[in-house]
Amino acid sequence: MNKVKTETIELNLLLEAIYLKYGYDFRNYSRASIKRRVVSFLSESPCETMSALQHEILYHPDFFEKLLFRLSVNVTEMFRDPGFYLALKKHVFPELEKKENIKIWHAGCATGEEVYSLSILLKEEGLYDRCYLYATDIDDQSIGKAKDAIYPMKKMQAYTSNYNKAGGRKSFSDYYTAKYDFAILKGELKKNIIFTNHNLATDAVFGEMDLIICRNVLIYFNRELQDRALALFKESLCENGILCLGSKETIRVSSSSGDFEDVSAPQRIYRVV
Repeated sequence: MNKVKTETIELNLLLEAIYLKYGYDFRNYSRASIKRRVVSFLSESPCETMSALQHEILYHPDFFEKLLFRLSVNVTEMFRDPGFYLALKKHVFPELEKKENIKIWHAGCATGEEVYSLSILLKEEGLYDRCYLYATDIDDQSIGKAKDAIYPMKKMQAYTSNYNKAGGRKSFSDYYTAKYDFAILKGELKKNIIFTNHNLATDAVFGEMDLIICRNVLIYFNRELQDRALALFKESLCENGILCLGSKETIRVSSSSGDFEDVSAPQRIYRVV
């Protein structure tokens, strides 16, 4: 019992130290998820306790950057959940087609795979040249990987399968160049993407967007932080703007439920009202 209590205190102090020192607020993330990530990082570090870990991150920013990468949500793949992209093409793209300029915010972009998936489909639908895509994450290391757009070649078979299931119209290999063990995405896919740092826990409204995609991020937040993020998305959307969440997320149990109507409930696609 004492051990559990001590670990809880140490974790609380660690998260408070991260917030006060670096401005990253993990205090309202799902505590079970954060604890798993911290304990995993701790087991691979020279530190024996979370208190020792706290000392290291306070005095060694480079060490903190390594921890930040582990605390950030980086589980992603190209065309993840192909059914979502089919629904996007069916229900959302026709609305975007009516706009002269299209502004899209991909919040929690991680290492970029899903942003480039969207770029490919927008390109195939003839919408890409009208788009401004803002891809954000809290972790600069992840953003750097997203900008590079270089992914392991061994993942391309799975990505190709996802692409085909998502209704892709071409050969997926047309979008990358193979070099040794890596696939380098074509530069044309990122010409309209702006990658930047944004923290859903602490930062303000991002802009007047036509479409916001934030998939499989809110599941790592507690209810208070989920409500904050959803309110932020509402304020960041233009009239009749679209919000897309992940397959395990819903707006219907949040304080923002009345602010959105369903576009595709099974795929967690909503329109602000």
